[in-house]
Amino acid sequence: MKRPNGRAISANAAGQPGATSGPDWKCGFNPMKLMGVFVVLVMGLSVLFSVSVVLRDPPSDGLWTIVEARNLDFAHQKAILEENSHAQPVEVPKDKLLGDLLPTGFDERSCQSRYQSLLYRRGLPQKASSYLISKLRSYEARHKKCGPYTSSYNKTVEDLKSGRYSSTPECNYLVWISFSGLGNRILTLASAFLYALLTDRVLLVDRGVDIHDLFCEPFPEASWLLPLDFPLINEFSSFSQSSHQSYGSVVKSNSTESVPRPYMYLHLLHDYDDQDKLFFCDQDQARLQRIPWLVMKSDNYFVPSLFLMPSFAQELHSLFPDKDTVFHFLGRYLFHPTNAVWGLIRRYHEAYLSKADVTVGIQVRVFDVSPGPFKHILDQILSCTTRENILPEISQQEGGFVGSSTKQKTRVSVLITSLTSGYFEQIRDLYWENPTTAGEVVAVFQPSHEMHQQSEKQNHNRKAWAEMYLLSLTDKLVTSSWSTFGYVAQGLGGVKPWILYKTENHTVPDPPCRRAMSLEPCFHAPPFYDCKTRRGIDTGAVVPHVRHCEDMSWGLKLFQHHSQ
Repeated sequence: MKRPNGRAISANAAGQPGATSGPDWKCGFNPMKLMGVFVVLVMGLSVLFSVSVVLRDPPSDGLWTIVEARNLDFAHQKAILEENSHAQPVEVPKDKLLGDLLPTGFDERSCQSRYQSLLYRRGLPQKASSYLISKLRSYEARHKKCGPYTSSYNKTVEDLKSGRYSSTPECNYLVWISFSGLGNRILTLASAFLYALLTDRVLLVDRGVDIHDLFCEPFPEASWLLPLDFPLINEFSSFSQSSHQSYGSVVKSNSTESVPRPYMYLHLLHDYDDQDKLFFCDQDQARLQRIPWLVMKSDNYFVPSLFLMPSFAQELHSLFPDKDTVFHFLGRYLFHPTNAVWGLIRRYHEAYLSKADVTVGIQVRVFDVSPGPFKHILDQILSCTTRENILPEISQQEGGFVGSSTKQKTRVSVLITSLTSGYFEQIRDLYWENPTTAGEVVAVFQPSHEMHQQSEKQNHNRKAWAEMYLLSLTDKLVTSSWSTFGYVAQGLGGVKPWILYKTENHTVPDPPCRRAMSLEPCFHAPPFYDCKTRRGIDTGAVVPHVRHCEDMSWGLKLFQHHSQ
């Protein structure tokens, strides 16, 4: 989809006086000559009108290229496709609210991706439940009432400053601390929002280095960003497992406080201990419900364990009848790239992916001290993509495909994301130097290769967010085990990826990959604890829709149980 190109229209006879002089009137009335003059005048006016229309509203051919390439049949609606606030309206999908998942009330120019994204993808795999939609509208009303600098917020902050506890606060809050890499932050933010939905709290987001630069505001009429003058904001970096304000520390101290604290810190990082994990027990949730301010730090997608809590189970079933769509719906609702990031996504897609018949995303993440590239990883990628018919087969014959040169050939665009350029270069050269058996035209691209993860750099995170989103737009997706980068892409795209198994001893696993059974991310550090019996259990065998992950045997993941 290219921006509308201004087309210069050269002056010609249509804009000049007539090439021949007007008719030579004589004294007598001549109807034929009068009719001729009338016809000439009408033709001239028609030409002038056509020129003025073209000059005022030049056509946009690029849009229809995208719509045709994605095989989408969109009704005639208007949206904003320019990056600046003076953008001109063009065609957009009819269902820009994604089946009412998204709210109305936004200035479309302030966040173009919110309503344009459907131009680049096939839409939602299924409609969100009416109960989830209703719950989101109720949350938006609560956020508007209790958001930053409202009277309710100001009163609760004053209580926090003074150390007073109010047993009947008008609003309760959950503060999410920005922590870890971008993929982890997206997954934990979605988890925190779901917890806020379940407990009737208002989510406020620590902006960290760049949250406001990466994501649009998701809620109408009130910001989700925590004000910079929030009284605890300077303590966030010091909060840890051993902090005396943490819930785990309070449990260890066996303190029986007659008056609850005005705030509590929730330590849900990978290094949390058994006392911190009591967060996932109903009796402990009852205790936390009395506290106006909860401050959470996490690097885990902890949603699966919420489904194991009896107090939340029925509500979660009503919100998500299809259990493997939790992150898909929450992600499409919450995470809209800002105009700056959307520009990166849109321009790259238009330049390299929009004209393809098939798009393939390959996300490579190697957890090794050396950045690579490694031969065994390349061999694993090629083994997986050829076995599973993800990439076209390379011909072993000289000259390769023999067929009609006029026959339309399938165009395949391959998008590779990796910290190193080595895998891209070798796969690109493979399809340049060798023909395919069926004559497909294969183009291989990589947007960036940063060598090392640089989570504190704004431009690095812009590119990372753009690449996650681009991967989510592909038709077929290959991801790496344990990678939250890949989890975000598969969840947003509603695509079940092929997962590359983690390699051992630099050898290619057999099989090299497997198809995921669920769209959901994996909870890497779940508790293995039965809150009722207070003993260890296998939490991946309690209910049929919470099982162990394909890529991490001890992790937990949501699945859609077939009997449901």
